[in-house]
Amino acid sequence: MGKTVLILAALAMLASCGKGSRTQFEGEYYRASAKAPRKERQNFVATAGPISRGIEGAAAAAFYEATKHCIKYYGTSDIEFAFDPETPVDQLPRDGDRIVLRGTCQE
Repeated sequence: MGKTVLILAALAMLASCGKGSRTQFEGEYYRASAKAPRKERQNFVATAGPISRGIEGAAAAAFYEATKHCIKYYGTSDIEFAFDPETPVDQLPRDGDRIVLRGTCQE
């Protein structure tokens, strides 16, 4: 839980570094999104990449999109991820050159 709080704090600080609607992570811009079925918005998949620009930045962008998604639809940043939150960044789930985070917004 402590690591999740630190990640969210870091995301908030990183968000202030963006230009306009784009947000920079670790000095790079990443293509990132969070998607969920319309009838089950609490269950989402957040992706970001390319990892080749930097895995830490891609992971931060994916966590940021996950957090934005849950705040938009549920008014909370409480998320239960499908993986152990203590997982090292380089071991997070991937699909090719993208980080893939599956989770559920907690009401």
